[in-house]
Amino acid sequence: MEHTTAHRRIALFALFFLPGLGISSWVTRTPDIRDLLGASTAEMGLVLFGISVGSMIGILGSGALVTRFGTRPVATVGIVTTTLSIPVIGIGAAAHQSPLVAAGLFLFGIGMGGGEVAMNIEGADVERLLGRPVLPTMHGFFSLGTVVGAVIGMILTALAFPVLWHLLAIGLISVPVALAAASRLPAGVGKEPRAEAGGEPVWRDPRLLLIGTIVLAMALAEGAANDWLPLIMVDGHGFDPALGSAVYVVFAAAMTIGRFTGDVFLKRYGRATVLAASAVVGAVGVALVVFVDNQIVAGAAVLLWGLGSALGFPVALSAAGDSGDNPTARVSLVAAAGYVAFLVGPPALGFLGEHYGLRAAMITVLTLLAIATLAATTLRRSTTPTLSR
Repeated sequence: MEHTTAHRRIALFALFFLPGLGISSWVTRTPDIRDLLGASTAEMGLVLFGISVGSMIGILGSGALVTRFGTRPVATVGIVTTTLSIPVIGIGAAAHQSPLVAAGLFLFGIGMGGGEVAMNIEGADVERLLGRPVLPTMHGFFSLGTVVGAVIGMILTALAFPVLWHLLAIGLISVPVALAAASRLPAGVGKEPRAEAGGEPVWRDPRLLLIGTIVLAMALAEGAANDWLPLIMVDGHGFDPALGSAVYVVFAAAMTIGRFTGDVFLKRYGRATVLAASAVVGAVGVALVVFVDNQIVAGAAVLLWGLGSALGFPVALSAAGDSGDNPTARVSLVAAAGYVAFLVGPPALGFLGEHYGLRAAMITVLTLLAIATLAATTLRRSTTPTLSR
């Protein structure tokens, strides 16, 4: 059992790493992609809307597909689609074709939206088998992927390396790794007979709705930085594109550190306290980026933004899996809320950014983090052990 579980963990580490590598690869090149397309902030928001449409389709269909087929086929199709989308984005940028970039982002969204919900259900199952937190570390590998991709992107941006060849290389490297890792997942995880899948809808559980509210806010804070942080630094704080990418590396590194060290705080303080503290730290970071017109402060504040965003998503998913019967449906619901915020929310912020500036658009993120703090505090006062462990 332990040998099989160890193989599953390693496979999931790789499967979480690859989307992080992919998303940071094109995010660090967004200033270059914007220039190649000749797009305004609103037009970039429209291009990014492709990821919103794709992710909504993937997210909304993933739970039912996992219940019917299990996590392995859903995760496999999702991760392969995600990795293949990266070259499409590069080809669209090089061809100056906004619709093709949007199509690549659509593929990225549908693959990540569906595949990562399945991967989180798989991760929650491994966590239950081991009896200790695992999802924060798995999400840590996603963040590690963003660090690696961001460092590569920062260097290639500084060297004016063509976007096309950069993203083609990322895709060609990622696809075989994705296939090899997905083949290590066992069959049947998350699959449920129809009779068992019915019953009382999990969304009626008020604790689960509070957990969903927290993950929505925390995932938006992460997703907003992933999609817009380089441009916020370039357009909002006057950084050059290479330095804007470097600031994103700082954010990704802070996320990675937070996720790999999170188990220490979880064991000592419990889930609810960690979630509340995370929301406060993230809100302070976002507020400094928004309201303080100073490059040094903005760059330093990104550390707080990243550390505050790090644990919200995986810790809330762990809590959802432990919150009652039918853990597959519970993790699926909360993961769906998180990925809606992570993938769909940032393009909407682009439209706000066109009218009010990207820095001002982040006030939306700040507001939701404040709501998440209240939700986590409410759960902390609860007598349920769901978030106390």
